[in-house]
Amino acid sequence: MSDDVLLEVTDGVGRITLNRPRQINALTLGMLAETGDRLVDWLDDDTVERVRLTGAGERGLCSGADVRALRTDLAERGEAAAEAFFTIEYGVDALIANYPKPVRADLFGITMGGGMGLAAHCSERVVRADSRLAMPETIIGLFPDVGVLYELSRAPGELGTHLALTGSRVGAADAVLVGLADRAEGDVPDATLPAQRHWIDECYAGDDPVAIVRRLEDHAVAAARDTGALLRQRCPFAVAVSLAAIRRAANLPDVAAVLGQDHALAVPMVQRPDFSEGVRAQVVDKDRTPSWHPGRLEGVDPADVQALFAALD
Repeated sequence: MSDDVLLEVTDGVGRITLNRPRQINALTLGMLAETGDRLVDWLDDDTVERVRLTGAGERGLCSGADVRALRTDLAERGEAAAEAFFTIEYGVDALIANYPKPVRADLFGITMGGGMGLAAHCSERVVRADSRLAMPETIIGLFPDVGVLYELSRAPGELGTHLALTGSRVGAADAVLVGLADRAEGDVPDATLPAQRHWIDECYAGDDPVAIVRRLEDHAVAAARDTGALLRQRCPFAVAVSLAAIRRAANLPDVAAVLGQDHALAVPMVQRPDFSEGVRAQVVDKDRTPSWHPGRLEGVDPADVQALFAALD
């Protein structure tokens, strides 16, 4: 056991505290494995009546997977590194989604990516005024994984599609609206997404990512045009894959099925140059100027996108 995850049982509550506050509790493979092992142990432990997931520090529950470490591991071990990481991560997410005891997640501050995978499938998901939730994977050449497309594909209208493709953050009230949380504690600001439904639903309709971004760019509403410019900054191939993935997730029966799709997509996706380049630009060098291949959505071959899904059909 390491100090990166603190585990204790008090008054019938099994507490899991992610404990890397300087990294906003970014998840390593060891942290995921340790969390999963303890959850399995607690299944048959009568002293544990319920589980509570939280994070150390004040900045947030979890900023996601430690993608810098994953990038390094991929450079050294390739596909084996991807298989190991996603098998364990998605296994823990599936365990939480089907856990027979109540599991509460406190989604405070920054909760993103892999942190959403741990929290979004809990039986009780509580947000507060400082909550900022997101699945920002398209900014690093990936797609919203960890089973969260199950929730996003069932959000009202095209709100889930908007969040999946852009990686935009939402506050507490909007998180409840789109199904990423159950309730908010304290005095939280009103949801902002309902006022944008008219252009979001209009622009994000259909299965063509190029048509979507062009509708956004040409729209009369400034917020839509700004979103079109934002989408142009995201990894084009990742945006196209994310759109196809959320459309398919809408017809999958449960979180486990979405996680199965995630595994089939994530292993090859992180081995593409876009993932290494995205992590470099956002996390390593932090120059925020990734060089994507292809560089524009218009250059993405739909056949290349569909090839990723071939094993699932």
